[in-house]
Amino acid sequence: MRPHLSRVPGVLGEIARRRAEEVVPYPLPPAPKTVPSFREALLQPGLSVIAEVKKSSPSEGRIRALDPVAAARAYRRGGARAISVLTEPHYFGGSLEDLLRVRQAVDLPLLRKDFVVDPFMLQEARAYGASAVLLIVALLGEFTRVYLEEARRLGLDALVEVHTERELELALEAEAEMVGINNRNLTTLQIDLTTAPRLGRLAREAGFGGVLVAESGYSRREELRPLEGLFDAVLIGTSLMKSPDLEEALRALVG
Repeated sequence: MRPHLSRVPGVLGEIARRRAEEVVPYPLPPAPKTVPSFREALLQPGLSVIAEVKKSSPSEGRIRALDPVAAARAYRRGGARAISVLTEPHYFGGSLEDLLRVRQAVDLPLLRKDFVVDPFMLQEARAYGASAVLLIVALLGEFTRVYLEEARRLGLDALVEVHTERELELALEAEAEMVGINNRNLTTLQIDLTTAPRLGRLAREAGFGGVLVAESGYSRREELRPLEGLFDAVLIGTSLMKSPDLEEALRALVG
């Protein structure tokens, strides 16, 4: 039940194929009995912020060697409604241990941000305290529905990520309840902030009534205005992690 990763180009394919090679099932710790709902947190009034714990990235290199728990607590104080935790180790410097430590430190819903290419990664997410997982349509393709249904079976919300009109169609066909629109092309790593509003309007015009999340490239309050009234949430990572004071940087964005 793995996607056809040989067809995935660029950096995205490189990361995904490496992740697939590393997945070896092992005994997992007992999962938390309950975790806060990621989806419900984003349905609160206004534009919710998912603040991201990210130490490095392919586009930025090393961003900041900040303790994930310290970052998560600052985000909690700054008004984040959910937290995204990178768990990919080679390109983003993350780990499942980061996810577990953040889960133990804050009461917000957590998104496991990784390149899910095997169903066991969903089980890991649940065991280590995630409320939700990221499912990237550019990786999963026609397997998106299968992974979405498995996530639901495990009690996980799923943020289904798209970047093109065709990927959006696949997400809607899979009956995703949360769609993340990434301004970044994961093949070239280029950002276009018109992508999320454009595809967001198409999703709403197609009758999508679920949660819409805009992702990547946001660093200023004025950049969020085109999202208001159309999107439920925005995911922000790099610009926050680069800030000297994460709490104040987040407050400045949320207003």
